[in-house]
Amino acid sequence: MLHGLVEDKYATLMSQLNNSVKRGSTKEVFLASHSIGLLAITLGVGSSSHEIMEESHPQLCRVLQAWSDASKMISALDCLAVITFVGASDLAETELSLKAMWDVIHPKSGSNVGTVRKPRPPVLAAAVSAWTFLLTTIGSWRINTNIWKEPIAFLSTLLEADDRAVRMAAGEALVLCFELNLLDVSSREDDGVNTGGTAGSKNKLFLDMQALKAKISGLATNLSAEAGGQGADKKKLTDQRDLFQRILDFVKYGDCPEESIKIAGKRDVLRVSSWSELIQCLGLQNINILSCSH
Repeated sequence: MLHGLVEDKYATLMSQLNNSVKRGSTKEVFLASHSIGLLAITLGVGSSSHEIMEESHPQLCRVLQAWSDASKMISALDCLAVITFVGASDLAETELSLKAMWDVIHPKSGSNVGTVRKPRPPVLAAAVSAWTFLLTTIGSWRINTNIWKEPIAFLSTLLEADDRAVRMAAGEALVLCFELNLLDVSSREDDGVNTGGTAGSKNKLFLDMQALKAKISGLATNLSAEAGGQGADKKKLTDQRDLFQRILDFVKYGDCPEESIKIAGKRDVLRVSSWSELIQCLGLQNINILSCSH
């Protein structure tokens, strides 16, 4: 019944919600973005959710490009991740959203950019988490390892960020990269064909990725055993240690995470056994679709 009602009225709803994203206050942008995400999920995969993505994408990207309000940016990032997750029909559409998120994570200078802005830690953590959530969908597409070298290298620097939430978001992004084999040159490229280079360039890429693996493992080891300083939040410190220990267990031994995810309002329980599944479920928690039980 709810699906039918939404199906009949979603075009009208979308017009009002996108207007709130464009002109609303911080609270209005939060509520509108949240509602757009819920609307897309309620409609499910199909032409309607694809239309929602097409109509909302420009408005959400404008919020990200304006850099006017951290709370608005976080709302837009979460919404963009969800509507692309549900509504994207191919890799090209997913890549557009990934790029919009990456431009927040790692803004670059250029003749048409001007002063490079650095995101505040809450925005950076949200952008990395949204990017990671969306990255879980690319597993079925052929991947060129060479294009992931720079993003993975930058994410590894975030493991040394001052903000704990940023470090943890980067850790989740990197362990997903391991799970998707984005650092494995030999298993995805043959004789330099897919890297667009020679056997020599492939060998360099292999060595660079091996160095990145070693760096990430070393930093994860340190973060899994961090002592914390005076006044440190004990729960957040424990959460960080637990996360990076699980990351190490996966990277070193292939041990996958196991979680029980309770669907809100129902008795059904989802059991996940991969980082991709866990990240998707945790991402959906942000819009109260699922509640997690450990």
